[in-house]
Amino acid sequence: MLEALIFDVDGTLADTEAAHRESFNEAFAQAGLDWHWDEATYIRLLQVAGGKERMAHHWRTVEPDMARSAAARATIERVHAMKTRIYESRVSGGRLPLRPGVLRLIREARGAGLRLAIATTTTPANIDALLRQPLGAGWRIQFAAVGDASTAARKKPDPQVYGQVLAALALPASACLAFEDSDNGLRAATAAGLQTLVTPTVHTASHGFDGALRVLPHLGDPNDPLPPGVADTQPPWVTVAALRRWHAGAPVGAPV
Repeated sequence: MLEALIFDVDGTLADTEAAHRESFNEAFAQAGLDWHWDEATYIRLLQVAGGKERMAHHWRTVEPDMARSAAARATIERVHAMKTRIYESRVSGGRLPLRPGVLRLIREARGAGLRLAIATTTTPANIDALLRQPLGAGWRIQFAAVGDASTAARKKPDPQVYGQVLAALALPASACLAFEDSDNGLRAATAAGLQTLVTPTVHTASHGFDGALRVLPHLGDPNDPLPPGVADTQPPWVTVAALRRWHAGAPVGAPV
């Protein structure tokens, strides 16, 4: 029986990656680094989970002899802190909306008695900047468990953060459903034993999602039209009733 929904953050609750990329580029400029990540480069770098890890990977690509030095590690820490502050200013106050259907489904799930959780490896500050406006300053009390970069050192596709969240919920994976947008996220959730619903973004649409419970363009709202060609194959919006049926084993394509 479905008892809890566990949400990833970046790309899943909101399409944050453009804001992250722009924030990285602004931080690079402020720090005097001659780096600039265009969209194609950033999409490739998204295969590396974690902002600091992404920077380290890029550094190893462009300057391998320097990348593993203590100076490089210190620079990554400093520039990532700058990037986090820039990102917070870009998304705080509701400047970046949640993806279609997210807020509606969160409210519906709480009303239906489902517990909510977050399993991400982004920083606590990034989560707060994103959710403080749409869910209120006390957004955290709406979630029975929050796993993030402060608790999980190992990034997705490692399932560490999901294991921590399941332990905090005191629920088996079989009683929960995960929401992800990327291959790394799906692999992490699957490794933790979770059925997973995937809503890709433009940054992750090329990923493989074998093993996902469903792959949908978004969660949908009654007033939000689906992209062309989708209406014939997908329900107009994802409901708690649909999640319960899918989680219980309804075949792909079963009506909502």
